[in-house]
Amino acid sequence: MLNEFFGASTLEAILLTLKLAFITSGLLLFIALPLAWFLANWQSKAKPFIMSILALPLVLPPTVLGFYLLVAFSPQSALGQGWQSLTGSNLAFSFEGLVLGSVIYSLPFALQPLYSGFSQLDNRYLDVAKTLGFSPIEAFMKIVLPLSKAPIVVALGLSFAHTIGEFGVVLMIGGNIPGETQVLSIALYEQVEALEYDSAHNLSIALLVFSFLMLAALYRFNGMTRSEEGR
Repeated sequence: MLNEFFGASTLEAILLTLKLAFITSGLLLFIALPLAWFLANWQSKAKPFIMSILALPLVLPPTVLGFYLLVAFSPQSALGQGWQSLTGSNLAFSFEGLVLGSVIYSLPFALQPLYSGFSQLDNRYLDVAKTLGFSPIEAFMKIVLPLSKAPIVVALGLSFAHTIGEFGVVLMIGGNIPGETQVLSIALYEQVEALEYDSAHNLSIALLVFSFLMLAALYRFNGMTRSEEGR
């Protein structure tokens, strides 16, 4: 049924995009959790500059970020050469390159909700944990994370949805290779260029419905969490 509605090539792009979104979201959670906790508890005059650097993908044109990532991933760069020596393949125009680029591009969407949640956490919980003999890691795992369910879910949801909708960055660093780097946004662009408006309409409607349901679920979860905390 899905094959008839979207077409075989588009279905392949859907599966590739979902794979990219799941991997990117998992990596971002692993990176952003300790980073957000460190930033929330770090006091320094350099903090605004570090926060600005980490938030740059929010305001930087995707093609600008994509261009510099493409330069960094090229075989002439240290990163590209190191990757090629380890794997025997190029980092640019590969799925692995898409993952790395997506992690960098979507980092603020995972970092900001976690940073806000950690900044609002009552320090008295940590003081009690310290008096009970908890180590900093134990306090983080057993106190901070359970109290931060809402920011964690929002960070996962936003990073997942943002990865699904990426276009400029993935086009610059991945091109349009079916089965390797052709994600949904690229497939939609290709359909419009080929004047395949029926296929483009089906895919656009699916993306619109997905985006709406994802945001509605996040707002619903936030509302339920706040209601529970207010009791």
